[in-house]
Amino acid sequence: MLDLNKIFNFYYGWWKNIDKFILFLILFLFSLGLFFSLVSTSIIASDKLNTNTYYFFIKHLLFIILGVFILITFSAIDKKKLFQVSKYLFLIFFIFLALVPFIGLEVKGSTRWINLPLIPRFQPIEILKPFLIVMIATVFTLNNQKHLYFKYLFSFFIIFPVILFLISQPDLGQTILIVLTWFSLIFVSGINLLFFLGLFVLTFSILFYLIFYVSKFEYIKNRLFSFIDPNSGNNYQSERASEAISNGGFFGQGIGEGTLNSKVPEAHTDYIISVISEEFGVIIVLVIMIIFLILSYNILKKINNESDDKVKLILVGIASIILFQTFIHIGVNIRLLPTTGMTLPFLSYGGSSILSTSILSGIILNLTKRKISQ
Repeated sequence: MLDLNKIFNFYYGWWKNIDKFILFLILFLFSLGLFFSLVSTSIIASDKLNTNTYYFFIKHLLFIILGVFILITFSAIDKKKLFQVSKYLFLIFFIFLALVPFIGLEVKGSTRWINLPLIPRFQPIEILKPFLIVMIATVFTLNNQKHLYFKYLFSFFIIFPVILFLISQPDLGQTILIVLTWFSLIFVSGINLLFFLGLFVLTFSILFYLIFYVSKFEYIKNRLFSFIDPNSGNNYQSERASEAISNGGFFGQGIGEGTLNSKVPEAHTDYIISVISEEFGVIIVLVIMIIFLILSYNILKKINNESDDKVKLILVGIASIILFQTFIHIGVNIRLLPTTGMTLPFLSYGGSSILSTSILSGIILNLTKRKISQ
């Protein structure tokens, strides 16, 4: 029989110790994503596929409900148990990522998803990302190995196969995101600056060679060339996205008045910021960017009062991956970066993206809780 008093005390203790401002920012961003899904993207996307008018909105809502449950679960469990569970989940989703080339589902020229019986299709790298950060932070804080450079080498052997699997899909955006997050963790771990620059050059030299001299990755090379020379490739989606931002101006054209939804197939995921800008204006985009910065600032501020190096690195890694992903998404939309499929954390439609962000949020809330007895 359920002990309601024990359940109440558990969740009361969770609520009492949680950082409520960070929780508010997270839930507010999720709510914004749901709002934009309802008024701007869901209806058009449903019309394209001849589904129920609110099909995508309902799916978005269900994913957020599941995401909030995951967020609470990861934020409520004991910190040591969180680290232990993260290791197992990292291994599971790394295996799924390795299986993508063999059993993955190809969509629009990229094989990034796995579709299993009884389970909605998902993108393994999205679920892997939070646990990858925990694993790298764990490696950097190993007590039985004092030599920091050995830890960097160890982390390289974790990161490199992930990068290879991503490039083979191909997924340039996630590759860049993972590499940048890894470098941010290395940078704050106390590395010699010259060694850091050398490692940076070496890593991007390897990526350069793979992209430009291995035929399997020619798709990525073509994307880069079309970005450098717009006349050399198909830039239809990015051109329409930048036009939408320009058309929206500072205050937008109004709810439902945007045209990007009907022109670009992935407007509700990879181009959500352009949809928002076209209908609500650049001013709302700036507000959203400020909220992301406030969230990241409050995450990083917690490091000052933290004595556990692993916790510090995880919080830096999570803040970095959120900021980098936001920058890449916006950069693609304004044609500052090459076209690549990259969702906007919290706001974009997409089950894998929402669940990944929920796990990240749960880890944030777990590691920023007040350290008082319950």
